[in-house]
Amino acid sequence: MRTGLSVSAFLASAISAARADGFPTPGQIGFGEAVTPIAHEMHFFHNWILLPIIVGIVIFVFGLLTYVVLRFNEKANPVPAQTTHNSTLEVIWTVAPVMILVIIAIPSFRLLTHQVVVPEADITLKATGKQWYWTYNYPKDQGGGFEFDSYLVPEASLKPGDMRLLTVDNMAVVPVGKTVRLLVTAADVIHSFTIPSFGVRIDAVPGRMNESWFKAEREGTYYGQCSKICGKDHAYMPIVFHVVSQEDYDAWLLEASKKFASNDAGPLRLAYSAAGPAGQR
Repeated sequence: MRTGLSVSAFLASAISAARADGFPTPGQIGFGEAVTPIAHEMHFFHNWILLPIIVGIVIFVFGLLTYVVLRFNEKANPVPAQTTHNSTLEVIWTVAPVMILVIIAIPSFRLLTHQVVVPEADITLKATGKQWYWTYNYPKDQGGGFEFDSYLVPEASLKPGDMRLLTVDNMAVVPVGKTVRLLVTAADVIHSFTIPSFGVRIDAVPGRMNESWFKAEREGTYYGQCSKICGKDHAYMPIVFHVVSQEDYDAWLLEASKKFASNDAGPLRLAYSAAGPAGQR
């Protein structure tokens, strides 16, 4: 196991891996590429169930309106019919929407169940939303016993290849192919922890511990943002997860447990600490 690699050097050497999979690109239409089982299921539900149903309804309604305009305008139909009730038609327009909702409900409930029922986890990670940054805690019984703050890197401090409004000073690191149980809470107001590539979106509520999970299938760097309007710097608290091999994760964990070791004085202010939170830029 490699132990001589510093945390900063490790992250700097890996930051470009699979970058294209972890954030939206100019001109992109639709979802970004999924890298977890839940995200794949969400994309299938949208692309092959919801989208065809929506397109079919739009085409049907457009065709119906076109037919009504052409068939029942004053010129084509100068003497209007006096029909005010049609039992067959009323049954159809009542039953058809119900059947559509049933078709949608079955895979929807299955997806919801897969999201909220957390499987046996290999790793547990706690994320705490704060105004306006995230704090990540790695439990001691899993080789951690430390926590660190993750701040947006100010635009003036960005390096070549860094992304404005998405790059952070300290990203969370997890191993590929492992089930990660994610505990999410907040210290002040309601935030929302969102990573599109993982299919994760869960509220961070003060005084409440919510949980979600993911299992990344591919190494890379994946980005998200707070999705609740949580204050004046709501737009400046990105989320970054770096997915690495088990070997690299073990090396990072060993080094990070020394580098980010907690103390009684309070949370450590790490890289870019001189810049402070986004609101102090």
